[in-house]
Amino acid sequence: MASPSLTFPSLQQQFLTPTKSSKRKLPIYASVSEKSSVVPASPSQVMLPIKKIPGDYGLPIIGPIKDRLDYFYNQGRDEFFRSRVQKYQSTVFRANMPPGPFIASNSKVIVLLDGKSFPVLFDVSKVEKKDVFTGTFMPSTEFTGGYRILSYLDPSEPSHTKLKRLLFFLLKNSRDRVMPEFHSCFADLFDTLESELAANGKASFADPNDQASFNFLARALFGTKPADTKLGTDGPGLITKWVLFQLAPILTLGLPKMIEEPLIHTFPLPPSLAKSSYQKLYDFFYDASTDVLDEAEKMGVSREEACHNLLFATCFNSFGGMKIIFPAILKWVGRGGAKLHTQLAQEIRSVVKSNGGKLTMAGMEQMPLMKSTVYEAFRIEPPVALQYGKAKQDLVIQSHDAAYQVKEGEMLFGYQPYATKDPKIFDRPEEFVAERFLGEGEKLLKHVLWSNGPETESPTLDNKQCAGKDFVVMAARLFIVDLFLRYDSFDIEVSSSVLGSAVTLTSLKRATF
Repeated sequence: MASPSLTFPSLQQQFLTPTKSSKRKLPIYASVSEKSSVVPASPSQVMLPIKKIPGDYGLPIIGPIKDRLDYFYNQGRDEFFRSRVQKYQSTVFRANMPPGPFIASNSKVIVLLDGKSFPVLFDVSKVEKKDVFTGTFMPSTEFTGGYRILSYLDPSEPSHTKLKRLLFFLLKNSRDRVMPEFHSCFADLFDTLESELAANGKASFADPNDQASFNFLARALFGTKPADTKLGTDGPGLITKWVLFQLAPILTLGLPKMIEEPLIHTFPLPPSLAKSSYQKLYDFFYDASTDVLDEAEKMGVSREEACHNLLFATCFNSFGGMKIIFPAILKWVGRGGAKLHTQLAQEIRSVVKSNGGKLTMAGMEQMPLMKSTVYEAFRIEPPVALQYGKAKQDLVIQSHDAAYQVKEGEMLFGYQPYATKDPKIFDRPEEFVAERFLGEGEKLLKHVLWSNGPETESPTLDNKQCAGKDFVVMAARLFIVDLFLRYDSFDIEVSSSVLGSAVTLTSLKRATF
């Protein structure tokens, strides 16, 4: 399950907060291009020179607002980071992150923009993940029934283990429904797109994808067809409203600056405006998840808390992720052109044919180009762009070029599209290279980080990696497989949207071989 984190936050790692009178601690060295080989060390052992972190936060209130205006309007997100890398000649620097005044009390962060420093954000022995899921602010718990949801919990909190274990149960309990329900729901999506193309000459992917994704999640995870309930086809619209009300402080809706700034960036939107939408979703999930709620009670989690977490994991994390990653896949594969389309179609169809016309999990493992294409989509446009963590103790963070001291309590922030396009790790990092992870390229998978951890690692009760990591990868694979079992090629137009890319199909060429 994926996140604005497709991430699901485990247990007993309780750490003691030292008092001011305690002895000065040595910094921890966090060079994390390799898996957590982080050991206590003294500064004399650091290979790279220790430098002062460049950048500043400006004057109180004024500095955060200036950075916010640059981030959203004057420069835009990518240029905001790019210009500061150039200015400071460093991929590690200080800045303010939105929303700032008067939603976030402290907007100060240390920005990490390279693939070597970024993974420290996944090391829960070094960074605290409590209430940082959405960054320097946390939406009101009134959006989630009064509960702090799993995504906001640090693994040291007792509820974390119970709730993540519940999600593992949900995934295991539903595994036999995943493939057939995906085929059914996305066959409906393709039928809708074909009808729209025939009528209008083009077809927007967004709304049909939202409907298919929500139907798939409800049917696969909970065995319930939304259309057969009071919810009907309203699910995607209700989710979108509920999510936007929470994330509005860190989004731009494309409105004029003079409207957006006071409306969504200065004060939080009241949860009461999304309450009725959320209640309809809650009622649906409460009725649909009886077996899972029964299991939750056995684990010591109330039915109410469990239901709010199931709703969040399904709607915010999983649906939110599919709302971003499926259009991204369509965009990048579409831009790959007829040659890539033919290669994928040939690989996918030959494997299915050799398995007697059936698609199986084992069969998908025999499609290396398809698998590499999925990983490349997650690399070049990760569905979760922003990651945060608060230093649990003094650290030394290493980039490719230098080391930097971080003090206990300072907020670390990483912009993932920079880390996964690090030119010192990836060749042609700005290009979509479908075959990038073939053969020896598989060694680069440890630098694919979309799931709140390296692709080569797995979610556990004790980390913050997405509980549904493998589920999401499988769904993305199924999307490409079903697409090229049905079509030889397709053409697209692409524009931007509030969340991800807006893709319009201008042609779909039915399979001819």
